[in-house]
Formats: sequence, structure tokens, C-alpha cells
Amino acid sequence: MMVYVLVIIMAFFWCMLVYYSVLTIAGVYRRQKKLDDTPLESYPSVAVLVPCYNEGLVLNDTLDALSQLKYPGELNVYILDDQSSDNTKEIAEAFQWRFSHIHYLLVPEMEIKGKSSVLNYGLQSTKSDYFCVFDGDNQPEPESVLRLVHAAEKTKKAAGAVGYVKTINAEKNILTRMIALEFQVFQLLMQSGRYQLFKAGALAGTNMLLRREVIEEAGGYDPKALAEDAELTVRVSSLGYLLPVVHHARTWEQEPEQLKTLIKQRTRWLTGNLYLLEKSLYTFKFWKGRTFVHSLQHILTYLVFIFFLAFSNIWFILGLIGYPLPSVNTPLLVLWFLSYVVYSAQIASAMVLEDTLTPKNVGVGVLMYFTYAQLFLIMLFKSMIQYISGRLFKKQTKWDKTKRYKKDRLQ
Repeated sequence: MMVYVLVIIMAFFWCMLVYYSVLTIAGVYRRQKKLDDTPLESYPSVAVLVPCYNEGLVLNDTLDALSQLKYPGELNVYILDDQSSDNTKEIAEAFQWRFSHIHYLLVPEMEIKGKSSVLNYGLQSTKSDYFCVFDGDNQPEPESVLRLVHAAEKTKKAAGAVGYVKTINAEKNILTRMIALEFQVFQLLMQSGRYQLFKAGALAGTNMLLRREVIEEAGGYDPKALAEDAELTVRVSSLGYLLPVVHHARTWEQEPEQLKTLIKQRTRWLTGNLYLLEKSLYTFKFWKGRTFVHSLQHILTYLVFIFFLAFSNIWFILGLIGYPLPSVNTPLLVLWFLSYVVYSAQIASAMVLEDTLTPKNVGVGVLMYFTYAQLFLIMLFKSMIQYISGRLFKKQTKWDKTKRYKKDRLQ
């Protein structure tokens, strides 16, 4: 019986390896495509929403970058201050005084605090054809919004568009370098690959554009969703809309520089995705059309992948210590080795595309599977406990603020 179970596991494992390999190839292909940036005859209005809570350390650089956005149509920037207790208000009001298109809005106390509620307030308080979201620590490149609008307007049935997030403090330490490489793989390759193959783009929490009429049709942001981007992606896709991926619309953001901060941030993300996973299990429309790709991706990531990761680790250790393992035609140790090869190949491909292939990055990439990837097990286990306890005791998980650091400006 054990042998049959292992054969089934191996079959699923091979399917996942092939799937992620194909996504990588498709992502490389799309990344090399030249996207259409020819001017439009007329440009729709855009409201840039910047949800903020105690962003004093980084907001000056963020607003400096936002003030330099190049857009030939009507564009207004709204700083949505969620009752900050630092100097966020003073910085925002200083920019409001200097630039007529930058506006400060104080968000009233909400029953459910968090980014989703703040964005809903911003949507109710503004008027525009599109809205674009940037986090309070972001420094978008000047053409970012313009390129998102080009993609949205030139793609049939597009709800908006999603750009590429890069790490501004990648050189700070080994942890930030690993995060930067992770973003290159999952946003540059995986995201681009899914859109190339299935036209299934996914909203990011930042550097994303949506038509106002689409968000109204979808019913706004879900205040209970901690992973508001993933949750909204599935609802928008279930309505039949596309979200084109625009890899040359870039923003730079700060990532956690300490392991404790990373675990806290990603645990919140994972808890939010578990909420979406549960929601998708009883919502039939989340499994129709191309929305199926997003829902399947959640199943693969938060159930299947975590099982295989734990299984491959256990099997690898048992093999090393000489424990007698069941005999099957394909050595199971090969599965672990192949998962490491595919993971490393994705990182190497991203480094080549982004011109970050350096000896230091190669060394970090070699170590990531043994270190950074294994953190996923810890964080998912922690988020599962948090989510299940919240459901049992009917407690709403609070939105955690990610720690900011005084950072270098984008040159």
C-alpha cells in the first residue's frame, strides 16, 4: 500500500515540476516581448491612491517619486492617512501645498481597520475612470502609470493592468537579496508565464491599475481580506475580465531587513490567502473559466506544495541517515534533487533577465532552497494556527503594519 501511495505522490510531484518549468519558459518568452507603448488618442483620468499608516520614514521619497509621474491625461494623487500618529500628515500636507495634483485625505475611524477599508474610503472620496494603488513606501518609475494605462486600454476586456515590483534595498543584507530574487521569480517569471499561457494576470498589492466601473461591479474591496490583492483578483477574474501583466511598468519598494519582520509580514499574507482558499472552496464561480487557474494556484501553493515540500525534506533526511525506504522504480531522492534543480533554474533565469547575475547572487540563489524556501513551512504553519483560532473564536485578524526603515532614494 505504501508503494502505491508513493507512486501517486511521485506522479503529482512530476506534474508540478513540469508545470512550473513550463511557466518559467513562458515567463521568459513574455519578458522578452516588446509591449505596445504607442500613444492613445485620448487618455482616461486616473486617481493614484496611497494608503498610509505611520509612513513618516519613507513618505517623502514616495511622494517625490509620485510627483514625477509622466501622464498626459488627468492624474491626481491621494494620500489616504489611516489615523497616523507620526509626521505622515505634515509630509503629505507639505506636498499638497507644493503640487496641485497631490491631495491629503484623513481616513475616519473604521469598524474594520486595514488596507481594504482605507482603499474603499479612497474610492468613495474620489472620481476618475481608473484608480491606481501604490503603497506608502513605493517609488514608481515615471512611466509606470502611463504603461499600465496603455496595456489596459489596448487589451480587450481588460479590468486594468498590473506592473512589476522591485526591491529598492536588495543590497542591504542576505535576507533582502533573497527577497529580491524571490520577487524576480514569482512576479517577473511566474506572473508573466501565467498570463502568457492562460491570460491569468494577478493583482499585486501595489503598482496595480483598475477601472472604477469594474471595482464597483465587483463590490469594492473585502474589508476582511488581509490579502486584498489576491482576493480581488479572483473576484474580478470571475466576472470575465483580464488583468494584463506589464513587466516594464516598475515600482521600487522596501522589503523587510530583519527575519522577524519578514515572518510577521508573510504570516499576514498567508493568513489572507487561507481566507481566500476557504472562500474559493464554496464559491462555484471561482472555478469557472480562467478563474480556475487562480483557484488552482491557491490549492497548489497552500495545500499541495506545502505537503510536497515537507515530504521531500523528510524523505531526503531519511535517505541520508540510511533509513530503509520502500523500493520504487524511480528513486525518491531524485524527486528532491529535481525540485531543487527547478527552483534554482527559475532563480537563475530571473537573474539573467534582470541582469543581476553576479557571483554573490548566484551564491545566495544556491542557498535559498535550503534556507529561505524552508521558511514557508514555518510561516504557513503559524498562519494556519492564527486563521483556525480566529475562526473558532470568531475573532477578526488585525492588520499588521510592516516595519519601515530609512531608505536610500531611487537614483
